[in-house]
Amino acid sequence: MTQPVFTSDLTGKVALVTGGAGILGRRFCKGLAAAGATVAVVDLYADAADAAARDIGDGAKGFVCDVAEPDSVTSCVAAVEDHFGRIDILLNNAATKTGDLEALFKPFEEYSLSTWREVMSVNIDGMFLMAQAVGRVMLKQGTGGSIVQTSSIYGLVGPDNRIYEGSHYLGGPINTPAVYSASKSAVIGLTRWLATYWGEQNIRVNALVPGGVASGQNEIFASKYSSRVPLGRMAEADEMVGPMLFLASAASSYVTGHVLSADGGWTAW
Repeated sequence: MTQPVFTSDLTGKVALVTGGAGILGRRFCKGLAAAGATVAVVDLYADAADAAARDIGDGAKGFVCDVAEPDSVTSCVAAVEDHFGRIDILLNNAATKTGDLEALFKPFEEYSLSTWREVMSVNIDGMFLMAQAVGRVMLKQGTGGSIVQTSSIYGLVGPDNRIYEGSHYLGGPINTPAVYSASKSAVIGLTRWLATYWGEQNIRVNALVPGGVASGQNEIFASKYSSRVPLGRMAEADEMVGPMLFLASAASSYVTGHVLSADGGWTAW
């Protein structure tokens, strides 16, 4: 075995990021590019993916994909491989709030199966489809790879519903629906399964678990949430980039099947 180099330098690597034009996705793409990777920005909307890629520069390119649709995933991954010649890193990050926030935040007793299935189709079916398609590419390359899948603290623990009293997001009342917790828990299960399945091929699979990120919640929510965090505040989106780079890079060369919480200590209580 050659002596490993413990570095987050990603020079020469190609990274595919789903949900690449989102709140975290844009930061992840920029962080990967800053570490030397060439980035495929994958998003549901072509204009958003192209804009994010232009913002990054450095050879980044936007690709459109509906991760819930098998044909779309197959076409997208093939296009990325064709354009860049390889895929070394998958940041399996896409998730959905659906197009109907009122339906998303309905009480559990009134929750629609169609909304449940819509969320699951992206948050876990999309993870499966993208990991499957990119995994095939990594196996063909024969040089290993790194897959980082975005979960949530609510994939590990149940929500404290007291923080949602009087809380709003983008002007409307919010909660953490059961479908979100269930889908994010499934991400962790899939991560551990893939880590054991592909370990001998040196394809590492880990989960990043962000805590609450400030992104349009009202002050009541921010205050109540922060009171439950040992560090006493919500996260900034940029604070998720360092943990992601650790998992994506050779800095974590002997880490697989791991669930890394970047939550300000939320799950320590």
